[in-house]
Amino acid sequence: MTSRLLTPRVFGRPVPVPLVAWLTLVWVLLWGSVSPLTLAGGVVAGALVVWLLPLPVLDPGIRLWPVAFVRFVAWFGLDLVTSTVRVVFWVLHPGPPPTGVVRAPLRTSSESMIMMVMVAVSTVPGSLVLEYLPERRELVLHLLGRRGDLDEIGRAEVAGLESRIVRAFGTSADREELG
Repeated sequence: MTSRLLTPRVFGRPVPVPLVAWLTLVWVLLWGSVSPLTLAGGVVAGALVVWLLPLPVLDPGIRLWPVAFVRFVAWFGLDLVTSTVRVVFWVLHPGPPPTGVVRAPLRTSSESMIMMVMVAVSTVPGSLVLEYLPERRELVLHLLGRRGDLDEIGRAEVAGLESRIVRAFGTSADREELG
């Protein structure tokens, strides 16, 4: 019932009320005054634009799984804190920090999930995505301040982060693909 109220059909074409309301607000802001005539003009202009130029239905491929989302946020927050402490340590420590370039494979094929992984990796201090190789589904990363086998550390961190992101935001198909 609410779907019909929010998106009535006019001559067979859907006219989404929230989008018309948004366009009306933009119209009023552009005119710079709130009057009955400006509001009516905004509603008419918004409805006409939405009816004449319908937007395609887009599915960004992102879902929100609440329990997995809370786990992701908690883990990501902890990762931000520990990585910041690690980078500060190496900034204050004499001598060059251990650095390296690592290739980390991805298991997901969803562009939305890959983009979220890339943003999350680059947000964490001490790691940066240098390149994404789509034909190999691989991230090329620069890591700073990690001791040990950088290849193994980088792959494990990306695999864990990818798993948490897909579990928190992926579709059922994305989650199944991860295994």
